[in-house]
Amino acid sequence: MFPGLLRAQRLARRAVSLLHRFQSTLVIAEHTNEAVSPITLNTITAAKRLGGDVSCLVAGSNCEKVAQELSKVQGVVKVLVSQHDAYKGFLPEELTPLILAAQKQFNYTHICAGASAFGKNLLPRVAAKLDVAPVSDIIEIKSPDTFVRTIYAGNALCTVKCDEKIKVFSVRGTSFEAASISGGSATVEKVSAASPAGQSEWIEQKLTKSDRPELTSAKVVVSGGRGLKSGENFKLLYELADELHAAVGASRAAVDAGFVPNDMQVGQTGKIVAPELYIAVGISGAIQHLAGMKDSKVL
Repeated sequence: MFPGLLRAQRLARRAVSLLHRFQSTLVIAEHTNEAVSPITLNTITAAKRLGGDVSCLVAGSNCEKVAQELSKVQGVVKVLVSQHDAYKGFLPEELTPLILAAQKQFNYTHICAGASAFGKNLLPRVAAKLDVAPVSDIIEIKSPDTFVRTIYAGNALCTVKCDEKIKVFSVRGTSFEAASISGGSATVEKVSAASPAGQSEWIEQKLTKSDRPELTSAKVVVSGGRGLKSGENFKLLYELADELHAAVGASRAAVDAGFVPNDMQVGQTGKIVAPELYIAVGISGAIQHLAGMKDSKVL
């Protein structure tokens, strides 16, 4: 009995090893044409846990610098780079044909991106074109076809087994460590841009300039809620944040009240943060807000 059990275990391990060998993952890089967005490095860490080769696709209008940067990430074997004016706005209508062509050429078994506005906008379209069901906002990888995500505003964990031939999923950046941009030596390969779809047109992008850290990657976050009573009182938080070198967030109630713009919203329908220190001021602690900051180290 026991020899048979041991043999079965060895065969199972060998099967898993062979399965990992045939995995290949394409990470869609989010960037600004100048630098890699932090969530892309978190997504690469998640992709490496699948086993098999990890490649990155960098598409933009002038993104050679980003491709070279990603080639230094340990664990990445290939960086595909495609440059075209049609990609300057990172529109999903333009990027999707390029991703589909890359998948067809290299036969990737997994396609992923960070669960940011970029990834949430792009991956559903990619999945629809591939006729597969995507898995969104994963926080853990059990195996190449089994993922964990939160449901009910983060109050329960759902384990999802994906039987699709091509797995398309988005990654919650706060659940995985950022991959280090050192020690790697991936090859950089240029791929031809797909013909412009012409279904939408990028007009312009207006960025909010701030000397404070970016909210989703800040080590310290100070957030305010409706209890602050007015947007004027948020200036108190700005002063505190500047002393702590922190980012400033807000609850949905504060955003809906017009105290601050919606790009500061933390929560289930806002941004997900996991800083070393999270300071909440005038926030009641609604379940939707907790879903966006519950992974903070110190509250």
